[in-house]
Amino acid sequence: MISEPIILNLKTVNLSDDQFYQLCQINENWRLEETAQGELIIMPPVGGITGNRESDFNADVVIWNRQTQLGKVFSSSTIFILPQGGKRSPDVAWVENARWEALTQEQQEKFVPLCPDFVIELRSRTDPLKQLQDKMQEYLNSGLKLGWLINPQTQQVEIYHPTQPVETVPLPTRLSGENVLPGFILDLPLF
Repeated sequence: MISEPIILNLKTVNLSDDQFYQLCQINENWRLEETAQGELIIMPPVGGITGNRESDFNADVVIWNRQTQLGKVFSSSTIFILPQGGKRSPDVAWVENARWEALTQEQQEKFVPLCPDFVIELRSRTDPLKQLQDKMQEYLNSGLKLGWLINPQTQQVEIYHPTQPVETVPLPTRLSGENVLPGFILDLPLF
């Protein structure tokens, strides 16, 4: 079992979206992503603490979304094909209804060919911070409206907006979904 991400350079292989989809289907026990630079990342499974926190964050967004019915919420098993490259699976993702409904049935059933409007990435003990920060930048380059990188190791959250520098705030804190997720509030304790 791997304990930290493995990165394979596939720059000259140039996997198509369908080939990457097939690779993931035949290796369903592996968590795979591809960066915009053509690197294949094989990620280890998360432990119980990270899995529980990730599940709680997803539940918080689902509960808010059920009340507002403004979009669709996705788990960390969902891969998004980003417009500026990369095939990524955020820990929590949200897409507004109009953008989701603009996709064909086939696009909705396979890897989703768009960037989420909102993402949460939760750093586990095996995640290199720089790798997650690069991933957040890929989301921004592809149209992300709001993103949170929660880092229990440093007791901080990095807040990503498309037109502002990254803001780092210490835990505990209260995060707002701003105009992307209107009315959504996430209270983060010390971890």
